[in-house]
Amino acid sequence: MNTETKPILKGIYCNSLSHYSRFLTQEVNIGGVALGGDFAIRVQSMTTTDTLDTQGCVNQSIKMIQAGCEYIRLTAPSIKEAQNLALIKSELKNKGYQVPLIADIHFTPNAAELAAKIVDKVRINPGNYADKKKFEDLEFTPEAYQKELERIKIKFAPLVNICKQNGTAMRIGTNHGSLSDRIMSWYGDTPKGMVESAMEFIRICHSMDYHQLVVSMKSSNPQVMVQAYRLLVKTMVAEGMNYPLHLGVTEAGDGEDGRIKSAVGIGTLLEDGLGDTIRVSLTEDPEFEIPVAKALVNRYINRAKQIQNTPSELLQTIKIPENFSPFAFNKRHSAERNTFIGGHQVPRVIVDISHQNLKNPAVLDATGYLYSALLDKYNMGEQSIDFAYLGDNLPSFNFPGNLKQLYNYPTWKTLSNKNNCHPLFTLSQYLACADDAKDAKLNLVTVNDSDFESETFTQLTLDNTLVLILETNALHGMAQQRAFFFNMMNAGINTPIIIKRSYNYLPAPPPVANKMDENDPVSLLQLYAGTDIGSLLIDGLGDGVWIEAQHMPIQNIVSTAFGILQATRSRISKTEYISCPSCGRTLFDLQETTQMIRSRTDHLKGLKIGIMGCIVNGPGEMADADYGYVGTGPGKITLYRGKQVVKKSVNAANALDDLIGIIKEDGMWVEKE
Repeated sequence: MNTETKPILKGIYCNSLSHYSRFLTQEVNIGGVALGGDFAIRVQSMTTTDTLDTQGCVNQSIKMIQAGCEYIRLTAPSIKEAQNLALIKSELKNKGYQVPLIADIHFTPNAAELAAKIVDKVRINPGNYADKKKFEDLEFTPEAYQKELERIKIKFAPLVNICKQNGTAMRIGTNHGSLSDRIMSWYGDTPKGMVESAMEFIRICHSMDYHQLVVSMKSSNPQVMVQAYRLLVKTMVAEGMNYPLHLGVTEAGDGEDGRIKSAVGIGTLLEDGLGDTIRVSLTEDPEFEIPVAKALVNRYINRAKQIQNTPSELLQTIKIPENFSPFAFNKRHSAERNTFIGGHQVPRVIVDISHQNLKNPAVLDATGYLYSALLDKYNMGEQSIDFAYLGDNLPSFNFPGNLKQLYNYPTWKTLSNKNNCHPLFTLSQYLACADDAKDAKLNLVTVNDSDFESETFTQLTLDNTLVLILETNALHGMAQQRAFFFNMMNAGINTPIIIKRSYNYLPAPPPVANKMDENDPVSLLQLYAGTDIGSLLIDGLGDGVWIEAQHMPIQNIVSTAFGILQATRSRISKTEYISCPSCGRTLFDLQETTQMIRSRTDHLKGLKIGIMGCIVNGPGEMADADYGYVGTGPGKITLYRGKQVVKKSVNAANALDDLIGIIKEDGMWVEKE
């Protein structure tokens, strides 16, 4: 394996925007399990047990190892926990487990310095290692700011020296929500602020000739997270550095939401060849995180070789459009069609129901339209699809007026009543069709990512009814579809584009899914679609989504589509929970509490509620939340509005009622129907 690598970056933030090429980073040895360089992408997780509970930590660590965990992180909030890491390490060794251990440090340099002599790696958060966060606006002259950096070096240098002497690696882990007041005042609450927060500490390490570094840029907002990692790579390479990247969306949540949110953030970067180790932060037991992480990583094993052996894969140089930046969100401008799709409209959702029983109106229940036989009417839910694709099948019942029907063109042409019904053409069908035989409102045309430069595509008339359905057959389909978007933007073509991806190769899910199974079809659909479609939406590309998965229940396809739109902040259809994955600092049962809060607030569409187990993952980490529920002592909860404390030390038994009271005071509460 390579032990020295040169920081070469062929593109603006990754090697290639059109084909898979992993960014080569420096190798870092962590307890004999190296990462970076040519090594496989490693997976890791963190214990949720109290670090003073030696046997509890050992037992949980063994479960994680058996699930495939390659590094285990434990919290060390004080000297006591740091000291106990030696007992945990010894007990694991006695049981035959040599897994590298990592100490997680936030506010206590003395605990970090002790832990660095015991474990294989320490993680420090530059936002609170040498600074105290009080949410204050500070003013600095350039000279005063430089003195602050000198102060930080004095506080940080002892840890660097200890790591050098003991062969201990270090992760410099920036969290979006815990940027110091100094960084926030100087750079603002931005991806650049996140990058500079880490770079200040990296530069100190660099100046001290210490290079066993791993870097992370975590956020609960996948969009911010992706932008920060991209900018970090660009910044490091400009300064002659290429340290390995630890990827993660912090406080991703649980269940489907946590999986999709993680896939959007982590998968987007993996698609571009960035990332050397990942941690999927779910509000679940840590051993359940590992199969999810492995499922994400497994897609990239031999990806480069597979693409080289795929003749249909387009290996082309892509020009980035002038109005596109990978470091800031800017939605692609598209024309609005029929006051329904494109322009400022939310991305639309298409679902294939052509293989369903179209004689029973209850078939639409899974699409968000609940049919009442008694009243003979539909009730529209928050996650109701916009188009139902029926192919060549005709329903024997009336559709709700909010739901548009999509038919293959030859079948659409035969309809006597075309109200709310629109045709789907192949490209050749559309070109051969006379204008007066097309729909006067919407015509949807399927194109492939390779069609843009074809002679056929140049014959396409770009009128005000046209919407493109963009498909791909490429192994690295995200990059090929992105290339199509970029080509359209460079050509000044603003036709709306719906992203379509097919997962027909996934089998039907078993009657009872195994939560630990990395091959669970439903989880794979969430992870793959979250990566493939989410990575485009997160950059403002796409006016709709169409997930095709013939063997999957319709409700799973619908919830996955809306989950991706929610995670990319493209279309909000439900309450969002920013809940930490728990650790030894947690002061209550996070899984139980999250479900309790969800059961009473999940109808509050658009609200973001942060649920944090301790003050470390408190007001800073939930920077994106509207309201916060934070453990501050045994049985005590502090409630927040944004980052501001509203009620301190509320008894846990009353805390949810009080939180709901605050939401009501703000006029944000609605009763459940």
